[in-house]
Amino acid sequence: MLKAMGQALFSTGLQNPKYTEGEKKEGQDYEIRTYHATNWVSTTLSGMEWDPALSAGFRKLFNYIQGSNQNKVKVEMTAPVSCRVDPGAGPACESQFTVSFYIPEEHQDNPPPPSDPDVFVEHRKEFTAFVRTYGGYSNEKMKREELLILIESLKRDGVQFIDHPFYVAGYDSPFKLTNRRNEVWVLKKEPE
Repeated sequence: MLKAMGQALFSTGLQNPKYTEGEKKEGQDYEIRTYHATNWVSTTLSGMEWDPALSAGFRKLFNYIQGSNQNKVKVEMTAPVSCRVDPGAGPACESQFTVSFYIPEEHQDNPPPPSDPDVFVEHRKEFTAFVRTYGGYSNEKMKREELLILIESLKRDGVQFIDHPFYVAGYDSPFKLTNRRNEVWVLKKEPE
């Protein structure tokens, strides 16, 4: 438990999902990543605000990795904590937030089944995302600003993308003070 708490608190030595990096052009302020097909443990919440949904989702998933699953198995903490955002239909509408932890390699083939009915194992097929990385303590305002910058960059470069859903990702615990890593991901529009 101490190892898991230390990893969660200081986010060092955590496994990350594998991806292949696309070629970066000069002046491009984002990365192109093709993530391999992987399993994630997830929970979906509805709400008007991002940060409370992320916190509530994180707590449910942290319980899962601490052994609140059908196998009563502890699962290593990983990074990033990703959140798929399916925006509501209008400004006063609830959005859907799917908070996810990447399942580490040793459990990828056979993830422990969740015991909480709100938690599920999600199989993500291979996907390509445009990724903008930024630092600091992220909040809803920063996430929105970084997402808008990414979308403007993609439009500038004439890139085909899907504007929603989109993802936000955080790699660090709240206790890490410097060199923090946050990301916004927009999915590449695949040819029909």
